[in-house]
Amino acid sequence: MQTRREFLLTAAGAALIVGAPVLARAADIRNMPSQATAITQVFGDGVKLIAVALEYPDVISTSILNTGDFSVTGRTVSQVFTAQSIGLTPADSGKFVIVRLVETDADTSLQEDVYEGDPEEAKPQIQGGKPNWVAGQKMKKTIRFKEASADVSVKGKMLSTSATRNLIADSFRQAEFADEETGKTLKYNLFIPDNTNQTLPLVLFMHDAGVTSEQTKATLYQGLGAIIWADPAEQTKRPCYVLAPQYDEIIADDDWRTSKYLETTIHLIQKLIREHKIDPKRIYATGQSGGCMTAIAMNIKYPKFFAASYLVAGKWNPDIVIPMAKNKVWWMASEDDLGAFPSFNAITEQLAKQGTKINRAVWNGKWNADQYRFAYDDLTSTHAQMYYTVFVKDSVFRETDSRQGASGHRNTWRIAYTIEPIREWLFEQTTN
Repeated sequence: MQTRREFLLTAAGAALIVGAPVLARAADIRNMPSQATAITQVFGDGVKLIAVALEYPDVISTSILNTGDFSVTGRTVSQVFTAQSIGLTPADSGKFVIVRLVETDADTSLQEDVYEGDPEEAKPQIQGGKPNWVAGQKMKKTIRFKEASADVSVKGKMLSTSATRNLIADSFRQAEFADEETGKTLKYNLFIPDNTNQTLPLVLFMHDAGVTSEQTKATLYQGLGAIIWADPAEQTKRPCYVLAPQYDEIIADDDWRTSKYLETTIHLIQKLIREHKIDPKRIYATGQSGGCMTAIAMNIKYPKFFAASYLVAGKWNPDIVIPMAKNKVWWMASEDDLGAFPSFNAITEQLAKQGTKINRAVWNGKWNADQYRFAYDDLTSTHAQMYYTVFVKDSVFRETDSRQGASGHRNTWRIAYTIEPIREWLFEQTTN
């Protein structure tokens, strides 16, 4: 039987054990965040605010977090966890609490239209089935991307974001190239891989006419065309430099004219080859819509410059593509695309007449990664110089999209850059 002294000591010890979590939680409640950072990520359809990082003065344990203690104005919270740094990598504890947001929330896009003058007058006029814009022309309507921001409530205390972390996009460097030969100054984004001691390939991505802008990073934020190649997982498999120029004028038009920026871009790549360990035999071109048109024009004018090209949802005059008949190209369009689909059909038919071997296939934009892999293996089981894949009608549209050719453009490239086997194919090619 316990003595009174033993009973009191046992009771006191039990009180300490029961009270310890309560005291720890009380300390954590007082440990409120001092700063909030908006975290954005680029998807196939543009950049979105996907999370908020809260920085605390002391270490926080994930085990004591309660999702219900956190809310973000106008958004839905999906997950809360601690991290060692600002990012999406969970940790058991850390000085950062990451508040993940539902990516499918309404009105999450950071894209906005900017008009010079009357918005109605800024709309392209269709003449003879073609927009009336001209290569070298400034756009009266441009796309810009707003800085992400959010208001966060932590246990009733409001805190606004004071900084932004753009995943992957922040790893690109911004610069300008003054081309003495053309007189043009080109803004561009350059991703430099970690291993700069090794000679590596370079991927050139050119944006479409819709994102023509003075905002240097606009080409990075619109979709995956540039971002996908700099993704850490991609760099582990296929390390490379990534060049994403930002054009402030129309670079290619429907009368098959190009801006002086075509030559300036080639000159910029030549400059980068001299300055970095870039393999001149492994320069790859890709682009969407207007950027695809410019890439075709480059392949025609400089048929030996690129090791291979991935051309997405563009068009060009089939009568002048013969100089690229010996090039390695992967063509991608959608049957819904009223511009690219018939144009690519005509171009590939013309090239086939020159003896170019082209393997063709109809794919589905709703397939998963394994299905694309199987279809790729089937298509490439017989070697060809060029490949032409088309998304079957109605497979790349979402329910909210109208059945217009422009939507076929946008949704084609939304999916096209996610197909890993095509990226693998590109990197397997070298110039002779």
